[in-house]
Amino acid sequence: MGATPIQIIRKVLLPEGFPSIINGLTLTVVNLVGYSAMAGAVGGGGLGDLAIRYGYQRFDIQIMLITIILMVCLVQFIQYLGDFFVKRFSFFRV
Repeated sequence: MGATPIQIIRKVLLPEGFPSIINGLTLTVVNLVGYSAMAGAVGGGGLGDLAIRYGYQRFDIQIMLITIILMVCLVQFIQYLGDFFVKRFSFFRV
């Protein structure tokens, strides 16, 4: 067709694969948030550590629920942004 390999990659392959790349990045970031919460259970720090140390071990239900709600809201926000950008950069709308 007369296009160089760089033009094929830039104008065909990347635009076609961009929604899948964004979807994969969204899934990776959501998993990182979940793993950081689990790392808090073994002393890794972060929101998971706050929930375990101050909420669970000291029987402070309010702190535990606030940290859980913060983590759920963070995951929902990341997922919403990821879905928004997937729809924004998708050429074939379903």
